[in-house]
Formats: sequence, C-alpha cells, structure tokens
Amino acid sequence: MRALLVANPAATTTSARTRDVLIHALASEMKLEAVTTEYRGHARDLGRRATHEGLDLVVALGGDGTVNEVVNGLLHNGPDPDRLPRLAVVPGGSTNVFARALGLPNDAVEATGALLDALREERERTVGLGLAAGTPGTEDESVPARWFTFCAGFGFDAGVVGRVEQQRERGKRSTHALYVRQLMRQFWEEPNRRQGTVTLERPGADPVRDLVLSIVCNTSPWTYLGNRPLYASPEASFDTALDVLALNRLSTPAIARYATQLLTSTPERGPHGKHAVSLHDLTDFTLHSKVPLPFQMDGDHLGLRTSVRFTGVRRALRVIV
Repeated sequence: MRALLVANPAATTTSARTRDVLIHALASEMKLEAVTTEYRGHARDLGRRATHEGLDLVVALGGDGTVNEVVNGLLHNGPDPDRLPRLAVVPGGSTNVFARALGLPNDAVEATGALLDALREERERTVGLGLAAGTPGTEDESVPARWFTFCAGFGFDAGVVGRVEQQRERGKRSTHALYVRQLMRQFWEEPNRRQGTVTLERPGADPVRDLVLSIVCNTSPWTYLGNRPLYASPEASFDTALDVLALNRLSTPAIARYATQLLTSTPERGPHGKHAVSLHDLTDFTLHSKVPLPFQMDGDHLGLRTSVRFTGVRRALRVIV
C-alpha cells in the first residue's frame, strides 16, 4: 500500500517525538511518505497531490482543521463514485470532532493502533460530507465551494470561532475555557441577537426567517466540551444529508435555556423550544443574511458572508475505521 502521512507540526496534543513514533509504526505496515505541513493550505495541496499520484491512502495527523484541508485536497475534483478517496485520521488537535464521531480513540497513540488493526482487517466505511459554496446571483457567488466533515456555522457560533482564532494568533492556547469566554463576549456584543438577519430557503418549503444562529451538522455529536459530547442535531449522521439547528432569538433567558439544553443533550434529544428550528436530512438549502455575518466550517473561520448554498453529499469519502 502506498500512503501519504500529512502531519501538522502545530497540532495541540502531539509532540515531535510522538509524531516520530507514529510515523515509524505506520511505515512498518505500508510504503509511507511523511510530510510536515509548512503553511495554511499545505495539507490541501498534499491531498490534491495524493489524488493525482493515485496513492492508496492519505493519513491526516492533526486536528479538525488539518483533516478538513486534506479532505478538500482529496475531493478537489469532486468524488468519483467508482473510486472514492481513502482517508485515515490520527487525532492531534484539541477537540478532534471528526475522529471521535467516527468512534476513534482521542489519543494519537491509541488511534494509530486502532488504525493499524483496521488496515489489517480491511475495515472502512463510506461517509457523507457537506459542501458549501457562494450562492449564484449574490455578491458571494464567486466564493469557491469547500467541503466540511462535521459542521458549519453562519452567524453567532461562527463569530465565537473567529474570536477564538484571534486569541490563538495572540499566543493563547486552544482550550475549552477559551471557547466559553469568547462565547460570552460574542453574546454580549452580538448586535442581532434579538432580531435575526438570516433566512433559510429550501425547495418545496416556506422560508424560515429571522434566524440569529444557524448550525449545520453532518454528524452527531456537534462538538465536545472536554469529554462531554454536545448534540445540536442528534439525528445528524454520516449516512444522511445535512441537519440544521437554528435559533431566532438569543435573549439572556433564551441563551441560558438553550445552553443548558446543549450541556444536557443526549443522542435522543437536543435543544428545543419555541425559538428553535430543527431540520433533518436536507440535501440542498441556502442561508441568506441581510448583513454580512461570520462563517465557519469545521472550526475554521472563513470571514464574512451574506449567502451560502449548502449541499449534502451522501457518499463522498472512504474512511479507515
């Protein structure tokens, strides 16, 4: 088997020594080339190169951002139904939502052992992904399409992600406490929390208007707070299209209620109430905003958007599990 290992040297929970041990273990089972990323977008370029060279497998060693870049490289020309690209993930970030949602251990060494077992036993599964692009006929129509593995957000939650990225650029470590602090700051400074600006449109249904928060889920859980899984859309699955949790009000009582519901959410029940909208298994829909809003995918802040078109692709990738 010819494989490429894409390793992020800035991954939060893996050291250079750990990476060397993992590379040695993987190289004992396959013809492996290991490359350390050097710039933002490098993992995407490496994934694209692996596709062009016809490699059998790409292993992503890093957090969700590294995985997202590799996936976008592998699917640069879209999924080929007859030969879906193969991906393996060794978690090295602070949260590792995609890897954990697949049932992989959250420890890099344990995950490598599980990966080697899966390769020997030829265990893999096909997963669906989300695709987001600029909406035709809007000022964002030229924004290129980009794949996401577990979630996207338009509005409030993307603003939180953007604040966290700013803090990390200033040298702060990515911790769950950092996210909580930035969430509270985003709440108090959110100008549209009482009257949302987002409209969700989908074929064959009435528009859903005045949304403040729009979370698009490709799997469940939505994320983790430490070891606690948070279920924004409990029905979301790698085997279906996309789910949406949206809120049309973020007053102090509302945010307290929905935050509590998220913290106590289960695989059977997520946030609910008169200000919550939950939609399941959507293949095509669009989110429009009256004003530019923050947008994020897989925890990566992508700037401001006024309109995003989403597509759920049910069979896009093969993953070693």
